[in-house]
Amino acid sequence: MHKGRLEAFSDGVIAVIITIMVLELKVPHGTDWAALRPVVPVFLSYVLSFIYVAIYWNNHHHMLQACRKVNGHVLWANLHLLFWMSLVPVVTEWMGQNHTASIPVAMYGAVLLLTGIAYTILSHALIALHGAESPLAVALGRNDKGNLSLLLYAIAVGLSFVHPSIALVIYAAVALMWFAPDPRIEKRMSD
Repeated sequence: MHKGRLEAFSDGVIAVIITIMVLELKVPHGTDWAALRPVVPVFLSYVLSFIYVAIYWNNHHHMLQACRKVNGHVLWANLHLLFWMSLVPVVTEWMGQNHTASIPVAMYGAVLLLTGIAYTILSHALIALHGAESPLAVALGRNDKGNLSLLLYAIAVGLSFVHPSIALVIYAAVALMWFAPDPRIEKRMSD
């Protein structure tokens, strides 16, 4: 199967996810600086989630550029990824409305963790389809950065019940790790 339809569908779903997130931002009530105070946590949650969605979109794009084709397993793995990503607006809003409450912060991290696992499953499905010696498999290698991210999400979920602010710092740190596009695929494709 050609990969074009999967890419177009994924781009559309991700665009909807970002649209839903921005629609959840509310206009401040009032015209002074103090009116911004209640919307700051929601806005910061939005910024973090926007960065995460952008990271996934960017790396998803690069990963699919290294592929020639898809199959049914890849289609389902991609839908699995999009399912978890589609929950990002919900947990973003919940966490933003409840500042640093333990359960919303933990659920935010759980969605990030499950999204990361789904991305890993998708990458494994693509590697299985294209072979262990494919440019994608060689570029991704052992995926230490991805595995570290999953470990940090899991730690942060647990810490959110002890100190939610530390969990938020970990979520932001993982986003910073991935902020620059993953160069492994680009470098391999240009060789």
